[in-house]
Amino acid sequence: MSRIIFGDLQTLFTFSIIVALTIGFSWLFNLFFSRYIKNNIKKLNADPTNYQFVRHFLTGIIYLVGIGWALLTLPNMKTVAHTLLAGAGVVTLVAGLASQQALSNITSGLFLVIFKPFRVNDRIKFRDTLTGTVEDITLRHTVIRDLENNRIVVPNAVISNEVLINLHLGDTRVCKIIDVGIGYGSDINLAQQIMKQEVLKHPLHVDPRSEEEIDAGQEAVNVRVIGLGASSVNLRTWAWAQDTANGFVLNCDLLKNIKERFDIENIEIPYSYQNVVIKNEEN
Repeated sequence: MSRIIFGDLQTLFTFSIIVALTIGFSWLFNLFFSRYIKNNIKKLNADPTNYQFVRHFLTGIIYLVGIGWALLTLPNMKTVAHTLLAGAGVVTLVAGLASQQALSNITSGLFLVIFKPFRVNDRIKFRDTLTGTVEDITLRHTVIRDLENNRIVVPNAVISNEVLINLHLGDTRVCKIIDVGIGYGSDINLAQQIMKQEVLKHPLHVDPRSEEEIDAGQEAVNVRVIGLGASSVNLRTWAWAQDTANGFVLNCDLLKNIKERFDIENIEIPYSYQNVVIKNEEN
């Protein structure tokens, strides 16, 4: 079988050398291009999305040209090689792959890179339950790292049609809503003051006001009464953080700090409890 395909040992040797050179050149290209991407991101604070997609695209071209060149050395495969290397042949090849949704994924990936509904390193949420950070956008799929460090691999054609939440698009800041209920006998004004103080002094809190709002004297933190419940007066404040990770820490710290301050100031946080009455009935 090998004699029919390769003809002689010299042809086999030439074919093997070209394939090896193609693999080696692709490896070197990815190595140096990856370093170039990292250096540009650090120096220019650039978006890596375009660089990553171009790297995958050029790698595909290298393999296409290399395999086509290798096939040219085989007498029985020259027609296939010319088809691979010809412009019309490339179009035919891509059209053939469309039956396997490859063309759809490539096109969707290209649109994702051009229009940027999300970028590499953005945190996104889709299908309500899937949340993670975009690690890579390849020619075929998007790789997302979730909160448990698992990798979610989603075809580009699928994710481009999803309604998703991008937590980093435009403005990375997040607003954490802090709701606390206090007893009806507690001092509402004091409780509001404590919540405001705890938000303002937290190191991860950022001032969300614009320059116009600051000039107009608008407060950085507001605490509102949002409801009168069955057993509590419900208060709400809004705390802003620079990003999602800081927002999570800010939210956890404020709940703890507010509870501790309420305990010191004797402000009750009511909780549900039951009284059990046992009756001794005499027969």
